[in-house]
Amino acid sequence: MKLRRFGRTELQVSELAFGGGRSGGILINADDDTRRAAVRRALDLGINWFDTAPQYGDGKSEEALGWLLAEVSEPPFVSTKVRIDVQSSESLASQVERSVAESLERLSRDQVDLLQIHSLIMPEASGRTISADHVLRAGGMADAMEKLRDQGMIRFLGLTALGNNRATIAVIKSGRFDAAQVYYNLINPSSAWDQPVDGWGSYDGTGIMAACQKQDMAVMAIRIFAASYLATPTRTGRESILTENTEAETEAQNAEAVFSTLGGAQGSRAQTAVRFALSNQNVSTAIVGLSEAAHLDEASTGADLGPLPDDALRELDKLYQSGFA
Repeated sequence: MKLRRFGRTELQVSELAFGGGRSGGILINADDDTRRAAVRRALDLGINWFDTAPQYGDGKSEEALGWLLAEVSEPPFVSTKVRIDVQSSESLASQVERSVAESLERLSRDQVDLLQIHSLIMPEASGRTISADHVLRAGGMADAMEKLRDQGMIRFLGLTALGNNRATIAVIKSGRFDAAQVYYNLINPSSAWDQPVDGWGSYDGTGIMAACQKQDMAVMAIRIFAASYLATPTRTGRESILTENTEAETEAQNAEAVFSTLGGAQGSRAQTAVRFALSNQNVSTAIVGLSEAAHLDEASTGADLGPLPDDALRELDKLYQSGFA
């Protein structure tokens, strides 16, 4: 598998990363033999990044990676996340420190390569969301994460760019983060746009990748299968939509419009989705969620096929500019 530069960290990471989340669910729901086979297959394919979070299966994903990666001779890069509750009486710094300590215990590690903010960044905090001020103020999340970095518990700082694009960009512009998980897929590539598309009615990530590029931050493409709407027309019940202005029915309709436009010449649905994500050279790695080990081979084949051809990308751009009309 080809490697790409992981922003200013200068790490060389595989084009595909192993996602340990709920949508694929293999680390959470599968039996031990299946999980072991999936992890070893990923390593055999050259995947050298595994992504998880405390919220994935209430710690089950981290726990599984803890014992699975202890079995391999050359452990890969590992990223996890931290989510805070702004309504808690516990300080922001304390929440970050406690979350990381618990993650490291579950992962059976002394350090993770990347710690990412899991809370969505919005203009104003509400419920499970946070504001840029919660991240950047004195005693905020960035201060706490930098302290953990200085203590050797984490190597690099990251964030999840799934909230409001303007609020998220304000945090990116601070220059304090090394990587961002960016929502980017065949039915919503808006995070790669420099200017918004007139009439665009779905989640708008305009400007996020450009802001990352200016800071030389790594971009980890997430939701490249759009909660599986792009990978398969079959629904599992595990589909979870995280972005604003995004409806399940519309996602399914837009996915069919994409494949009607492209036809079947670019590989399977999943392979086409992988190829699209990796067509963007600003993407350092694309995180793949899976429910069975065979999905790794399909995604890897998509990566091997290379970027989508220019004529296919032009046809897709026409579709986006029309708002999937």
